[in-house]
Amino acid sequence: MRSRGCTLLATLFVVLAGNASAALPAPGQACMVQALQAMLAPSVLDELSAADWLSRASAGTSDPPARDAEPRRLLVDFAMTLRDIRYRRGGRNPRSGFDCSGFVHYVFAQVLGVDLPDNSAAQFRDSQKIDRDDLQAGDLVFFRTRGKRVSHVGIYLGGGRFIHSPTTGERVRVDRLSQQYWAHRFAGARRPDALI
Repeated sequence: MRSRGCTLLATLFVVLAGNASAALPAPGQACMVQALQAMLAPSVLDELSAADWLSRASAGTSDPPARDAEPRRLLVDFAMTLRDIRYRRGGRNPRSGFDCSGFVHYVFAQVLGVDLPDNSAAQFRDSQKIDRDDLQAGDLVFFRTRGKRVSHVGIYLGGGRFIHSPTTGERVRVDRLSQQYWAHRFAGARRPDALI
């Protein structure tokens, strides 16, 4: 326990000293990420997460997903590492922030190398319709937040939960399909071809 506490304090010291990319844990170290989230303001964590992902990607040190791992699990695990990244209309990466379709596009591109369409309506059209009861982790859930057209998308996590980039002033977060707002605007569940 003492060793874990020392590691956490050392990590926090490095973060506060300004060496963010050296301090952030790998995506699989969810425990460390949660500890940092509890201690740091979301805006600080947002910038540190983005800096880490971008520096590793540009240096070519970003670990590719294991090819023998379950694609759905990889999608969910990676999506969860992006929590608290700020919303930005038209945003397509962690540095600038994400809109809903940009978030989904980024996750599928990074994990599976799949180039999904750029907006939620096109993602809805270009994926296979499935029944809500058949939803599995990694499937997409769509909503009508602006009238009758599909205008919002998230990634289903299982257990009635989904992760998404909601709207201006918000951050990537997990919500429940059963919440009144989302339940009334649910437009359908779809499965991208990469998961069929």
